[in-house]
Amino acid sequence: MRFALSPEQLDFAGSVRKLLDSGRAPAAVRAWSSGDRAPGRALIGQLAEQGVLGLAIGEDHDGAAAEPIDLVVAFVELGRAAAPGPLTESAAAIPALLQALSDPGPAQRWLPGIAAGSTLGTIAFAEPGGRAVAVDADEADLVLLVSGDTLSVGTPGAPIRSIDPARRLFAVEAGEIVAEGEQVRTAAARAFDAGVLASAAAQWGAGRALLHAATEYAKQRKQFGKPIGEFQAVKQKLADVLIALDLAEPLLHRAALTFDDPTRARDVSAAAVACDEAAYSAARAALQVHGAIGYTAEYDLSLWLTRVTALRSAWGTAAAHRARIAAELRRERGIA
Repeated sequence: MRFALSPEQLDFAGSVRKLLDSGRAPAAVRAWSSGDRAPGRALIGQLAEQGVLGLAIGEDHDGAAAEPIDLVVAFVELGRAAAPGPLTESAAAIPALLQALSDPGPAQRWLPGIAAGSTLGTIAFAEPGGRAVAVDADEADLVLLVSGDTLSVGTPGAPIRSIDPARRLFAVEAGEIVAEGEQVRTAAARAFDAGVLASAAAQWGAGRALLHAATEYAKQRKQFGKPIGEFQAVKQKLADVLIALDLAEPLLHRAALTFDDPTRARDVSAAAVACDEAAYSAARAALQVHGAIGYTAEYDLSLWLTRVTALRSAWGTAAAHRARIAAELRRERGIA
C-alpha cells in the first residue's frame, strides 16, 4: 500500500494552503466567532471555486468525484488554517449521506449547491434518548437531522455553549422528512465515517500548525540569556509531538485508501484516535512553550487550541473508537 502523495496532490495541497493564507483565515475565524460571517463565507466561496467543497460529490451533481485521499489532503490544509464554518459537515458528511440514499432526489436537490459553495450545510446525529446538536446551524443553508432510520430537514433551536467560539452549537428539531428506513441507517453510518476521516485530517493539520508555532516561538523566547529551544526538555517535548504526528500520518492515509472497504471500517477509528491524540499533544506542548501569552484569547494560538480541544470528541470519543476497533478485530478473529 502506497502512502506517499502524488505530485498532483502535493500541488493541490499547496494551492489550498496559498488560498487560505491569502484569505487571512485567522481574521475570518475571529469574525465568524463574533457573528460576522461575511469573511468566512467569502473564504468558503473561494474554497468552492477551487473545488474543495465538491471533492466528495459525484460529477452528476457538479462535483469532482475525487478519492477519499484527496479529501484528506484538503482537510489537512483546512485544519492547518483552522478554517471557519461547518466544512466537515458540508464537504464530507452530507455528500456521503445523500449519495448513499436509494432515492437520488435529495442529492440532486442539495449537492450542486454545496459543490458551488452557495449552500452551506450541517448535520446532526441524534443519540438515543439524547438531544441532536449541529454545528453552525444558525448560519447553515441546510440543516439535516438523522434520528434512527429517519432523515429530516432540521430547524435550529437553542444555542449550546461550545469550547470553540468558532464552532457554534445548536439543538436541532426535526422538520420535513427526507428519507426513512434501513437505507438511512446505512447512509448515516457512511456519513459519520466520512466526518470522522475529515475531522482526523483537520486535526493532523492543526497539530502540524501548532508544532510549527511552538518551534518558531521556542527559537525567539529567551530564558537565562538563550532561546528556550536550546533546552533539552523543550527539545524533547517538541520531538515527542513530531513523532506522534509522524506515526499518525500513515494511519490517516491508510484510512483514506481503505475507506470504501466495509471490512476495514476500523481504519477510520484508528486514524481518529491517533490524529486526535497527536493534535492534543501538540496543543499542550505549544501552550507550555508559549507560556502566559498562550492563554490569551487575543493571541492567534488560541484559535488552534480551542479547535483541537473541541474536535477531540466531536466525531466520537477515543474510548468509542477504540471499542469499535476491538469489536471489529474480535469479529474478524471469531472471538465472542
